[in-house]
Amino acid sequence: MEQSATEEAIHRGRAAVLADLAADGAAGPEEVSLLEQAVSHRRWWSEQWPAGAAFVPGLLAQDMCDALLETRGRWPLCPRCASEDPHALGVEPELGEDPHWVCPVTGVAVAPVGRLAEARG
Repeated sequence: MEQSATEEAIHRGRAAVLADLAADGAAGPEEVSLLEQAVSHRRWWSEQWPAGAAFVPGLLAQDMCDALLETRGRWPLCPRCASEDPHALGVEPELGEDPHWVCPVTGVAVAPVGRLAEARG
């Protein structure tokens, strides 16, 4: 994969995760700074493994789940099981193209990464 395709995947992933953060009202300065750190790391990662650039959107989503767990708590919370014990969605596939937010309790795909607002509405 050439450099421009790698950068395109990084920008697409950043935009998707930012949209999901915004869907949950979690796109403040602290969260955006965490996202930029993750983007920087994944840029380096994709330079080392250009063929994996298509996996960057899902990896960025996972990076943000981990980063926000330390500062904000579990993110994003499952909209399908809101009446039960609150739990975070996971990203599947863990390393693959077309990542989705998936409920770990039911195994149901809730929304593609970048389209969490549709599941919230």
